Amino acid sequence: MTNVFDTLIERGFIEQSSNEEEVRRLLGNPPVTFYIGFDPTADSLHIGHFIPILLMMHLQKAGHRPIALMGCGTTMVGDPSGRSDMRKMMSMEQINENCAVIKKQFSRFLYFDDKDGAIMENNADWLCKLNYVEFLRDYGKMFSVNRMLTAECFKRRMEVGLTFLEFNYMLMQAYDFLELYRRHKAVMQMGGNDQWSNILAGADLIRRVEGADAYALTVKLLLTSTGQKMGKTEKGALWLDRDKVTPYEFYQYWRNIDDADVYNSLSLLTFLPMAEIRELTAQGADINKAKARLAYEVTALVHSADDAARAQTAAAALFGGGGDISNMPTTVLTKDEFGAGMDILSLLLAAKLISGTSEGRRLIADGGVYLNNERVTDIRLKVDETAFDAGHALLRKGKKVYHKVELR
Repeated sequence: MTNVFDTLIERGFIEQSSNEEEVRRLLGNPPVTFYIGFDPTADSLHIGHFIPILLMMHLQKAGHRPIALMGCGTTMVGDPSGRSDMRKMMSMEQINENCAVIKKQFSRFLYFDDKDGAIMENNADWLCKLNYVEFLRDYGKMFSVNRMLTAECFKRRMEVGLTFLEFNYMLMQAYDFLELYRRHKAVMQMGGNDQWSNILAGADLIRRVEGADAYALTVKLLLTSTGQKMGKTEKGALWLDRDKVTPYEFYQYWRNIDDADVYNSLSLLTFLPMAEIRELTAQGADINKAKARLAYEVTALVHSADDAARAQTAAAALFGGGGDISNMPTTVLTKDEFGAGMDILSLLLAAKLISGTSEGRRLIADGGVYLNNERVTDIRLKVDETAFDAGHALLRKGKKVYHKVELR
């Protein structure tokens, strides 16, 4: 039987681990209880979170037990890792609302139902109850300030000023590890590679307080071949919430990634066998076929197989000469709203394809706006009901962003 550690290495997940030989041995002998923390700083997970979630899915399939830790307590402080500015302070009410949404999203990826299933914890349950003076006496003495100041997670903040509030984040995350070790015998913490220093601090705290071994493992960030973070769209982050990014938009993002990013994305974001991935991306293979497979598989994982199939059908209608555009992103206008007609800039604004008229003028001047596959050249173009065939008109922004406008 293949050790899941080797599977993760082959698929490109692992960035670094403490005592790699022992980590590999442990992961080859399930079950091992491990955890990954997620601070609910927004009301949805995004594609950057999906790499650690897939890591949890691989490990659960291999017989290990994941703990998904909701960081409602740590979110009150804010993680300084990789940031040049302090995070915006959030109310506990907003944090809890975000947490409730994210918990529902997790139910799609891990099973929590039986006694051996995944565990969901919330660090506010213990962090918010700590007595500050007692915490400093019991655990603050375990941390060297000199050592903490060399940690990668603080470096960017040190350039502009690290607050004492943020400086406590490492202690809080380390205490999380200790608490989960005590509650569930979690012996391994995993996370993004920007969490390396924080995770090591927790493993060291367990060793000092409990005299037990604990381990750290970090995963690679989802980057393009040029080293840029993937998942950035014109609208912002590539969210996993269908109300923020529709399944069609999500599908189209992966369908249109650069050729050089397809192999890595298939390896990390799907469960396709590596032999099949190598075949799909081999020299001389049809890279568009590989992109379509990637888009389908990731959309099916994040949303559903039905959503992926509908997005695939809609894409084929646009790019492959098909006729079904029912699943395309759509804006519905009433005849009262539309009146005797709208100018093209107002129509683009109504469809949320532009943020303002200045952007619309630039797009039209650059030849980047199409109405029913005809390039728009006049910024004063008046669009009336004759543009709506069978009740809909098709807008296009650039080469790949399609949007349907329905008139009812």
